[in-house]
Amino acid sequence: MGQIKVERNVGGIEGLCVIAPAVHGDNRGYFMETYSQRDMEEAGFDITFVQDNQSMSTKGVLRGLHFQINYPQTKLVRVIRGAVFDVAVDLRKGSKTYGKWYGVELTEENKKQFLIPKGFAHGFLVRSDVAEFCYKCDDFYHPNDEGGLAWNDPEIGVEWGVCGDYRGSASAEGYTLPDGTPLNLSEKDSKWKALKN
Repeated sequence: MGQIKVERNVGGIEGLCVIAPAVHGDNRGYFMETYSQRDMEEAGFDITFVQDNQSMSTKGVLRGLHFQINYPQTKLVRVIRGAVFDVAVDLRKGSKTYGKWYGVELTEENKKQFLIPKGFAHGFLVRSDVAEFCYKCDDFYHPNDEGGLAWNDPEIGVEWGVCGDYRGSASAEGYTLPDGTPLNLSEKDSKWKALKN
C-alpha cells in the first residue's frame, strides 16, 4: 500500500495535486520517503523525473511566475527548510480553467508537495527568514526557453498576501510583506508582462 495521500485537482484545476507523504516519527525525530516511483505509479502518475533542483531564498523573495515555452516541465516541489507560498497558473490552451491560479503553503513542518503538470506558470514567495526549496523536473533545463508572467497581473489576481497597490508593472517597488519586509524580485521577474500581452 502506498505511503502518500493525494489531493487531486486542487482549486478545481485538473491535474494540480497536493501530495502528503507518510511521516513516521517519535521523540527522536522522524523518517519519511520523499519520493517513491512505486507509490506515484500506484497513485496513477506516469512521470519520469530526470533532474532535481534546489534553491535557497530569503524572506520576501518572490520567484516567478515562470514557464518553459517549447520544453514544458512537470514539477514536483517541496520545502525542506522554512515556508513558502507556492503558486501555479493554468496556461494550457483550451483548458476550461485557463488563467486560473491555485496556491498552497509548503513548509518544513507540513512536508506537503505540490505536483504541477506541464502547461502551468509557477512561482513562490518566501514567508520565513530563509527557505530551501527542492523540485523534481521531468525534462532538463533548456537555456533561452523561459517565459514569464507578471506576478501581480490583476487579470490573474494571485492573492500573495503582500501589501501595496498595483501600478501597472511587475516592479516590486512599494510592495511589502505584512511585517514590512520589502518584496524582492530579480530584474528579469520585475519586467514580465500581463497574461493578455
